[in-house]
Amino acid sequence: MIFFWAFVVGGTICVIGQILFDVFKLNPGVTLTIFVIAGAILDGLGLYDPLIDFAGAGASVPITNFGNQLVHGAMQEAEQHGIIGVVTGIFEVTSAGISAAIIFGVIGAIIFKPKG
Repeated sequence: MIFFWAFVVGGTICVIGQILFDVFKLNPGVTLTIFVIAGAILDGLGLYDPLIDFAGAGASVPITNFGNQLVHGAMQEAEQHGIIGVVTGIFEVTSAGISAAIIFGVIGAIIFKPKG
């Protein structure tokens, strides 16, 4: 059943994104920002971790999880290091994913001819 719920939750997130594109005519940047903020708010309310427990990859793969990770890391480090932990926690939790995206983007640009 975990695969079913991952598909349903991940699909629902994608449907919401498509509605934002088609109905509200939002551009991709605005839509991504809305998803990151929604994930951050859901984590701040304590609702995103139970969603990940329920849906697995259906909730941990979409961009909403990035907002969740930002808040989650900031809160963990703030408990240990105070206000400076808010800033360092954001970078600590998300640095691996951002670094990987940059590295793979550069490799892709080297291997394939970018259209300019």
